[in-house]
Amino acid sequence: MIEELLPQRVVVVEAHGDEGTDAPLFPEEEALMTKAVAKRRREFTAVRACARRAMEKLGVPAQPVLPGERGAPGWPDGLTGSMTHCTGYCAAALLRAGDLASVGIDAEVHGPLPDGVLDAIALSAEAERVGRLAAERPEVHWDRLLFSAKESVYKAWFPLTGKWLDFSEADIQLHADPADPSDPEGPGGRAGGTFRAELLVPGPLVGGRRIGGFEGRWAAEGGLIATAIAVPGD
Repeated sequence: MIEELLPQRVVVVEAHGDEGTDAPLFPEEEALMTKAVAKRRREFTAVRACARRAMEKLGVPAQPVLPGERGAPGWPDGLTGSMTHCTGYCAAALLRAGDLASVGIDAEVHGPLPDGVLDAIALSAEAERVGRLAAERPEVHWDRLLFSAKESVYKAWFPLTGKWLDFSEADIQLHADPADPSDPEGPGGRAGGTFRAELLVPGPLVGGRRIGGFEGRWAAEGGLIATAIAVPGD
């Protein structure tokens, strides 16, 4: 699903269910999991198995992926990418550094956010827009989509700046593709669209110019919702 949201130069590997949860870890990674609960270990392992399969597709030997500052994955020299995991699903998106400035991906279980979370993450204008979209297209959990988009924004932002970006520092507008009445989102169905994130703080310098926002795409299918951003390098 995420592969379809990104340019072809990005290699995306996904895993569902228990796939990859028993893959071997490098010793450096294993050392980080000595006190991890079982769920954390399964997610950590499965998403790194995806990352190593992506490395192989790019012709790069499998290497450890260690969390760095604020948990951002530390990629081998010459590569950049993004990872995500949620219940029953994980994915890694990887490409050669220089093909794009950065990428950010996120996947979530497609259901409503817990009570109070939307108020914590959304600007008032975003919350109002989510309410309107929910009335127009109730088959999409727009609050969860907004949360996922903000996660993708942060993952695209951090490699370019090395700085924290708060939920309140990007204003996201979500847009849906026209609905197909013969195939509403649900079991076997799909919905999708685009989003624009306007940065409310000075943006990163990319290709010698300061950018003011990110463009992204989203999809909802099979009980999952996913967002992805590809930041051009020029």
